[in-house]
Formats: sequence, C-alpha cells, structure tokens
Amino acid sequence: MSNFASSFVDFNTPSWFDSQHLTGMLRGIEKEGLRVKADGYLAQTPHPEKLGSKLTHPFITTDYSESLLELITDPKSTPKDTLGMLRQLHVLVYKALPEEELMWPLSMPCMLSSDDADIPLADYGSSNTGKLKTLYRSGLGIRYGRRMQTIAGLHYNLSFGDGLFESWQAQMPQNQAQTLTEFKNDKYLGLIRNFKRLTSLVLYLLGASPSVCPCFLAGREHDLELLNDSTYYKPAATSLRMGKLGYTNSVQEHLDIRYNNLPEYVEGLRRAIQTPHESFQKLGLNDADGNPIQINDHILQIENEYYSPIRPKQIAARGETPTEALERRGIAYVEFRAIDLDPYSDIGIRLSSACFLEVMALYCLLNDSPELMPEEEEELAINLERVVNEGRRDNLHIVNNGVEQSLESWMLTHLNSMRPLAALLDAHYGGNDYRAAVALMQGKAGHSESTISAQVNADSKRLGSLWQLGFTLAQQHRASLLQQTLSPNNQAKYEVLAEKSILQQAEIEEIETEDFMEFLQQYR
Repeated sequence: MSNFASSFVDFNTPSWFDSQHLTGMLRGIEKEGLRVKADGYLAQTPHPEKLGSKLTHPFITTDYSESLLELITDPKSTPKDTLGMLRQLHVLVYKALPEEELMWPLSMPCMLSSDDADIPLADYGSSNTGKLKTLYRSGLGIRYGRRMQTIAGLHYNLSFGDGLFESWQAQMPQNQAQTLTEFKNDKYLGLIRNFKRLTSLVLYLLGASPSVCPCFLAGREHDLELLNDSTYYKPAATSLRMGKLGYTNSVQEHLDIRYNNLPEYVEGLRRAIQTPHESFQKLGLNDADGNPIQINDHILQIENEYYSPIRPKQIAARGETPTEALERRGIAYVEFRAIDLDPYSDIGIRLSSACFLEVMALYCLLNDSPELMPEEEEELAINLERVVNEGRRDNLHIVNNGVEQSLESWMLTHLNSMRPLAALLDAHYGGNDYRAAVALMQGKAGHSESTISAQVNADSKRLGSLWQLGFTLAQQHRASLLQQTLSPNNQAKYEVLAEKSILQQAEIEEIETEDFMEFLQQYR
C-alpha cells in the first residue's frame, strides 16, 4: 500500500522550487455540449455548415454524436486566456446554430428518445479517416448503448515548462542518466498517480451531476430515488456521471492498466486493444448486410475507449496512434477528465475551478508519488464510489491506507497543504485568483450545501425538475452569449479557419480512394 497518506501530511514545497519554475506552463480545455431543440430533445440537424468541417477544424468538432459539440482551445499561457478563447468558441457556435437550438448545460442528458437510433452518430464524411471515426462511434454504441455516449464533460489539459524539469533533475544525481524526456515522463506519471489518489476530492468539489432524467434510466437497474415526478437522484450524490450509471463499464474494471512507468502503461493499453472479448465477439464485426459495425471485437477498439479520470497525452501526427506518439516523443501534457460541466457557467467552467485544478496539479506533481498497485486502486475505487453516491452525507468516511477517515478532514488536510503553491502561482501570474480558489474550495469542503451538486438538487426541486433547470440555464446562457461579439480580427480568423477546414476535408477525401473494407482490414 502507498505511503502517500503520510507523505502529503508532511508536504513542503521543495527548496529549489520557486515561482520562476512556472514559466512555460500551458493549459487548454476540451468542452463537450449537446445541441438540443427548443423542446429539450436532442437536435437531429447536421453540424452547422458555418462552423466548418468537424473532421479537420482545429477548435470546433463533435464527439460521439452529430449533436454532441466539442470545443477545443489552443494551449494558453494563463487560465483567463484559455477561458477567454472558450468563450469565443461558444459565441461562434451560438451565432451559427438554428434559432431554436440550445447547448445543453448539464453533463447528464435529458429528453432522450427510447430508441437509440434517434441519437445520430457523428458523420465525418466519405474519406477512410472519416469513416473510421464514425465506425469507432458505432462500436461504442453497440457495446455500451448510445445513451451513455450522450454524457458530456470537460477535459482540462496542462503542461509544465522544461525549465521546471531541468532544475528538478539537476537536484537528483540518481536521475542524471535519464534523458530529459524520460525524466518528464516519470514526473508526469507521478502527477497522474497522485491525481488518481485525489479524484474523490475533485468529484466532491466540482461534481455537478447528482441527478438524472428518467429517460436516462430506461431499462437499467438502479437505486436512485425520485426527487419529483421527472427527476431521479441520490440526496447526497456529487457526480453520478463518474459512477456506475455514467462513464464506467464492467469490461474495463479488471484491465490493470498501470501508470508506474510509460512502457508499462503503453503495453497495458496495447494488450487491451489486441485481446478479443467474448461479449464483443458475439456482436460481430459486420451487420447482416456486411457493413462493419465496430472496428474490432477486442476489449478496446482504440486507446481512447479506455475510460480513465486522467490520461498522459502526446500530440499524434497524422496516421499515428496515441500510444505510438507517447512511445516516440514522451508525455507532452496531462488530460484531467473527471470534470462535470458547471451548469451555472455559460461556458461550462468557472475561473475558480480552473485555478483550483492547476494548484492541485502542481501539488500532485511535486508530492512524493509511490507506485500505484492494484490493491491501492481497489481502495481508491471504493472511495470514488462512496463520494459519487454519498459525498455530501454528514460524517462520510473514506478509506485512507486501510484506515477509515472522515472525508471532510481528509479534504481539508490536502487543501491546506495546497495553499503555499497557490501563493506561488499568484506570485507568478499576479493577483490572488489561485489563493481565492483554494479558499473557496476549503469553504465547500466544510459546507456541503455550498457545492455545485447541492445547488443542482435544490434548484431542480425549486423549478420542478432537472430538465427545467437545464432548460432555464440553457436559455439564459444563450441570451448572454448572443449579446457578446468577437473582434473583427477574431471573426475573420474563425471564418477563414472554417473555410480552410472544408477544403482540407475535400483534399483528404480526394486522396483517400482505397476501398474502405480493404483499408479497415489493413487497420485491423
């Protein structure tokens, strides 16, 4: 079992580390959001043409469904710049959407049809690259059901400058034989292991999915209670999206993909991609007409099918898989995935949440990070399930190194230890956004009624349903965003990008003339 529990209690900012080592820190956001009609049902219209090609546009695409928008920012040098670009993308989207359409502000969908076929797969055009992306989504649909793929979330991507790692490596004679890339890989994986140890903290503080609409539960066993006639919930839940009703599946529970070194992680993912799975074999590779319905019948079709609250990432070149990119060039950044949409923000995340995630990431990076083995993973899974379902229950306990501990005291211990790092971040960027963010989270840790999940339940009760809350907020956000404008330069830049993306898709479709079934056979 890890000794992380004792090491964080004694955590002190390393003597060599100061605010100058934060130079070169970059962050970006990927934010999903469903397009819905005025009646709240999923939009059946195609991706708006004004937004360009979802296959090639660098900032505006779709995730699983044609209706599930994904907005991606550039890496930025401050969180305010990142949120500023995310806002620009939201303004662009609303100016391109049909007048009656809205972006759903909640992570959990509402008003879904009982027919999975009414959730349209994203269409990326006639190229083999585009068809493969759609086929992957078809595979997800037949494996797990299309409803699960309409859940939306937000990914916060973060990297640190090489200067930090160079200074750190210079303090560690035992690591001098490593290349800088190898040293960075080890430190980023240490961050990831510690984040996994603290995922329950994120779900309590930022969780915003304590309830669901009845349509999401149709045909599924559950133990949720009725909040009112049209909302099911757990009274003290935080993030059902991250529990058994959301982005989890039993097939992946025993994969034992580890984060102790990069070759081990890569090998674990590849093993899952190469290993057939009985239930997926029964589904078949093709339908009755011979059309492919999944990429393969293995545990994972591709790396991205592995559901994890955090991932090591490297930018993949054209034709390169995520594991090949990691193997060749190492970890470039870390993707924090356990984040619900904040329905009270018109862009899905507040500055305080972004700043808190950055403080926590630095805390996870600089803290000791023992190897994470299956025994500890099992303990963390127990804690996650408790916080997902009962995180706001009075006197809830979690398991910490085999010992039951109050969730509140555990959270406050960590948050208190993060304060010096928040001060260093404020010293580097100016202002007090980071210290204010940690102070806000300390207040939430001691007062569960102030969490986003508690507010969602209270407002759903007040307005009559979760759907009514989502619809009301969506209308408010639409009105707010449509009042905002882009500068002429930015407007022109995005118009050129949209046009260029359409031309790029046409070029790919012109080049990729090989028969798709032959292409797929080679890919398999």
